[in-house]
Amino acid sequence: MTDTTTDAPAYGTAPEGGWTVESIAAELLRCEDERIERPPFTDEWPELDLATGYEIQDLNLQKRLDRGEKLIGVKLGLTSRAKQQRMGVHFPFVAWLTDAMILPTGDPVPQDKLIHPRIEPEIVFIMGDRLEGPGVTNAQAMAAVESVWGGAEVIDSRYKDFRFTAGDVAADNASSGAFVTGPVGLSPSELDLALEGVLVEVGGEIVDSATGAAVQGHPGEALALAANDLASRGHAIEAGWIVLTGGMTDAVFAPPGSSIACHFTNLGSVFLNGGEAG
Repeated sequence: MTDTTTDAPAYGTAPEGGWTVESIAAELLRCEDERIERPPFTDEWPELDLATGYEIQDLNLQKRLDRGEKLIGVKLGLTSRAKQQRMGVHFPFVAWLTDAMILPTGDPVPQDKLIHPRIEPEIVFIMGDRLEGPGVTNAQAMAAVESVWGGAEVIDSRYKDFRFTAGDVAADNASSGAFVTGPVGLSPSELDLALEGVLVEVGGEIVDSATGAAVQGHPGEALALAANDLASRGHAIEAGWIVLTGGMTDAVFAPPGSSIACHFTNLGSVFLNGGEAG
């Protein structure tokens, strides 16, 4: 991996008295804004569990909104077995999407804003109805979906070498970076999402493939999981929101000059280029 932080300020050390929810939230936003990678906080503060990570995530959402970003949806992370095995964390996460994370179609990967971007293909939902847990099923979740799209998420992490525990990654908004959707939107009734396939192409070579079944058995299960998880935190999925259901395959690196495409069976193709060094 290319070191993108050679001239960047060093990552912060624990304040006097140790890390807190507030100081970790501030440090994560600083690392994001200044493109600084750091070791996971749990190296120093093992008490950073999943619940505390979500508390930090929600605090930083409010900070994003306070600085002018708009909440537009949610994303799931680590919904596929491939991603869970790679990262060593064996259950999914829910995180927030804001309008600052939208990557306009045709724009390159924003290298000047990211530390070590990777790309993964996603099945994306646009919600027609509000979806509130607990107890939401796959069928109920899919009934609330207005349209289905192919997409790609440009994930990033504020942690060096993408090394983290559950609490660390929840605090880091599930490695959010940017996302783009493809050219084709269809009604859920027009698709068998468990069988919707994707081929991942890097530099003209197919390097990975999967179907929607890689995402919790069916992307609707991931959507239901998100609704039920958010309910435990006092939130719901709102009508009009975008939901990224999680990477179907392992993520591929997106360095400057790279060319990546995600080819879906029925949902078209998403093309990304690595752009120039930031």
